[in-house]
Amino acid sequence: MTTDTGTTGDAQAYIDEMAARRGYVLQYHKVMAKQDFEVLKAANTLVSAAYLDQRALDRKTKELIFICSLTVLRAPKAHIQGHIRVALDLGLSAREILEAIEIALPEAGVVAFQEGFQAWCEVVGADGLEPTVAAHEASHTSDA
Repeated sequence: MTTDTGTTGDAQAYIDEMAARRGYVLQYHKVMAKQDFEVLKAANTLVSAAYLDQRALDRKTKELIFICSLTVLRAPKAHIQGHIRVALDLGLSAREILEAIEIALPEAGVVAFQEGFQAWCEVVGADGLEPTVAAHEASHTSDA
């Protein structure tokens, strides 16, 4: 079986290289590799130039910006978590990542912040303090 413009082997090698270089691949990457390999390669070239390639900003800084951007855009939690895991793999601390997510608060607000915060809590295993006075239980673990 072939993709639109290449062999399945070419596409497989490409998606494997993407995973190795990024530390993750998204579901759409996998499907595009098989269904429209040329567009995947074009999109990945842009991502490489803006995010993966070493330029003035190092990869750690770019990863923090990416996490904040995904939080502000209210990206799916799994997407944010993937980047949090990459940031941890790069040697960033849980606190540094949290501070990047907190940047969403003043401009995007609490609702956008909460999804990024919940993603972070689940990845790093963060917990909180329970009140010692009577209080109603919130329906969401990161409600303000």
